Amino acid sequence: MNRNPLILVLVGLLIIIVFGVSFFVFQLRQSEVAVVTTFGKPTRPITEPGAHLRLPPPIQRVWKFDQRVQNFEDQVTQGLTRDSFTLLTSVYVGWKITEPTAFFPKFAGTADPIAEAERVLQRLLSNAKSAVVGKHLLSDFVSASDGGTNFLAIENEILAAVQTQVRANNYGLDVEFLGLKKIQLPDTVTKDVFDRMQSERKVLADKSQYEGEAEAQKIRSEADRKASDMLAEADSKARRIRGEGEAAAAKSLAVFQQKPELAKFLFSLDALEISLKDRSTLVFDQHTAPFDLFHGVSTNLLSQ
Repeated sequence: MNRNPLILVLVGLLIIIVFGVSFFVFQLRQSEVAVVTTFGKPTRPITEPGAHLRLPPPIQRVWKFDQRVQNFEDQVTQGLTRDSFTLLTSVYVGWKITEPTAFFPKFAGTADPIAEAERVLQRLLSNAKSAVVGKHLLSDFVSASDGGTNFLAIENEILAAVQTQVRANNYGLDVEFLGLKKIQLPDTVTKDVFDRMQSERKVLADKSQYEGEAEAQKIRSEADRKASDMLAEADSKARRIRGEGEAAAAKSLAVFQQKPELAKFLFSLDALEISLKDRSTLVFDQHTAPFDLFHGVSTNLLSQ
């Protein structure tokens, strides 16, 4: 019976200690960051998880924020391209708190700081998208011939513009990534856009065809020129060979004119050599040239 008062006292002391510790100690999770305020002013950021000391309220208070990457998709906004087409766009965004002491005074006074931060980002995104869309032609958004390079460059431009505004306003957060979620044209201009795109593609096709025909004509002209050069060179060689042959013939003719009997004899020998070129049996008249060379030759000699 005497133990009950002692147990009650110990339990009471334990409860007092627990409540006392809760006034001076707070726990921070791995996914959180916190700001400790002293009399309402941010004095200390806490970014490491675990137990941390503080003074009891109302001297100090602890404001905790989720430091994980937050994702949202902004509203579809309307912009005008450089070639005066109305374009509707929306993007998906990933952002996170990077500086709790800068984030706190901007958004902690609202019912939902994360939602308020996203509303601010949507306003910045709307301005950034309008500015970037106005720098580009419609073909930069819908062209399938550039391997996606223009599309990626546009996303990076919007991201850079938003990051610049966020840092300039010291919101204590950073946009980690951004991508175009939706691109569309108003129904009232879709047909006009397609007609214009077809017209542009036809101009490109006609240009390609013209360039191809010009290149083909250039190749044909070059081939004709080379053929003409080759024919001219061959004709020149033929004339030179004919000239050399005629010169040699002229020399031989001069000799033959001096000794016509010798010329006749040599021509007969050449003709006879051509006739006897292949092994064959000849039946001929000894009085007919060139076989008249055999006239007077004995039959025994011919048979040999």
